Amino acid sequence: MTDASKPAPTATPFDDGATSDAAPDREELTWELFGRAERELSAQIVASGWVPDLIIAIARGGLIPAGAIGYAIGVKAMGAVNVEFYTGVGQTLAEPVVLPPLMDASDLPGKKVLVVDDVADSGKTLKMVMELLQHRGLDLGGETVAVDARSAVIYRKPRSIFEPDYCWRVTDKWINFPWSVLPVISPSSLDQEGTDQLDPRIGD
Repeated sequence: MTDASKPAPTATPFDDGATSDAAPDREELTWELFGRAERELSAQIVASGWVPDLIIAIARGGLIPAGAIGYAIGVKAMGAVNVEFYTGVGQTLAEPVVLPPLMDASDLPGKKVLVVDDVADSGKTLKMVMELLQHRGLDLGGETVAVDARSAVIYRKPRSIFEPDYCWRVTDKWINFPWSVLPVISPSSLDQEGTDQLDPRIGD
């Protein structure tokens, strides 16, 4: 994959919904419900008769779902592509941008590739990644190879311009994912993080 020129950054800091009160009507995905979701989504993939050789996560949101699906269907080959689109709650760049570092795809010719993200919201990010894979192939340092690519998400929004091959649930709500629902941990917040339960070697 080739990098694109990055648009000028916005003044709004990144917020994926974990620390904002915007859109109070939310879909709550707990860790327990996520366990069920990834098993059912993985069962969809296996039942389709198409099992990937490689799973590519769209970072950051797709990293945890991709890993869980990899364990569920027995696929060890994993990769990731970094894409920036959201700059704030409901605020995005004009188009998603693929960021470096690009994954090493040197052993992928002829492979079946599953692209995983947490949600197809506008669908622009997933559409861009899938088009890069399907129409341009994977960039192997100047040489590209064709792959058989499909996509999977936990959630799809009704407004998404892209229809994933596999989806667990459709919702029009803002989603609280268990890995991003809490604020970022910082040195100043450690006192509120139950540090008395941490390994005493931390900070030595």
